[in-house]
Amino acid sequence: MKKIVFAALCILAAACTSVKKAELIPASSFETEVDGKPVSLYTLKAGDLVMQVTNFGGRVVSLWVPDKEGNLEDVVLGYDNIDKYVNNPGERFLGAVVGPYANRIADGKYSIDDVEYTFPQNNNGQTLHGGLKGLDMVVWDVFAADDTTLVLSYTHPDGQDGKPGNLEIFMTYTLTTDNEFKVDYLAQTDKATHVNISHHSFFNLKGEGNGTINDHILHINASATTPVNDVLIPSGEIADVTGTPFDFRAPKPIEQDLYVENEQLKNGGGYDHNWVLDRQTADQMELAASVYEPASGRFMEVYTDQPAIQFYGGNFFDGTTDGKYGRALRFRESIALETQKYPDTPNHENFPSTLLRPGEDYVHHCVYKFSVK
Repeated sequence: MKKIVFAALCILAAACTSVKKAELIPASSFETEVDGKPVSLYTLKAGDLVMQVTNFGGRVVSLWVPDKEGNLEDVVLGYDNIDKYVNNPGERFLGAVVGPYANRIADGKYSIDDVEYTFPQNNNGQTLHGGLKGLDMVVWDVFAADDTTLVLSYTHPDGQDGKPGNLEIFMTYTLTTDNEFKVDYLAQTDKATHVNISHHSFFNLKGEGNGTINDHILHINASATTPVNDVLIPSGEIADVTGTPFDFRAPKPIEQDLYVENEQLKNGGGYDHNWVLDRQTADQMELAASVYEPASGRFMEVYTDQPAIQFYGGNFFDGTTDGKYGRALRFRESIALETQKYPDTPNHENFPSTLLRPGEDYVHHCVYKFSVK
């Protein structure tokens, strides 16, 4: 009789024990010091979402999202302790904030007002995501924190990895009752510098380590891309996607055109490109992309005020590293959707400017909104 009563209560309860719950990582696995600054793990909850974030690199370590049956899965790639983040540069950008210049800078250099600046070439002779000590490899100060919001701050010092200007950054992570994960950036500088900050979670809507993402249904609200060479540096061209594998204006499985003969797919090792969004406004929030996973019913929409989005299809994961739950992080089992300015903009006059001068604000908003279909 007790079992029957318990089963009935489970049906009525919002948090029935038969529904898979979030398996939170203990904060003790992250409580340490890096470069003499305290690191910890923070848990945010709102709506149906649960998220854990460390202030080392502003990394989203876990993000639990319900499926159509109400079962939670952790849909971002990550590690279960701080040591793996600090000492695992091969999978360096999992869940992190990237910058001060996200994406690539050709030959690790650009000029401002006829002064050339050079940066560490950490990716095939290019500078990727800020260089050797970008925003992902530093400890951020915790400015404010509560159950739904974490505000982090960091000042990227003048000259670090060659970058000009003391860049003061505030970054806010918020979960909402509408099942949104919001990312907001505000930055100011005391010297002219180029700024392009982005968020780099790797998503699998089946759950971390649960198989391919090539069957995810992807939509990108973009009629053009910025083609790249074999080291992923833009040529400067704005290329129409019509009739190419890069046309995701109508939702389609990622794998649908992935294996066709195409120079850009060859250069990227698959999809690892910047899409120029079809924006209706200059700086308001608009839909950039969406992803649907049919088996779970999970649906993720990406909104931003930025002009572009980088879609990366997990081409460089090789299964040699395990994630939080002991499952290998394998080839094409995750995607990144990074709202941003264009790659290598400082070296292309026809690209929308990324130059930030003293007295100006760098502002960037991004929302990952979750639901089920």
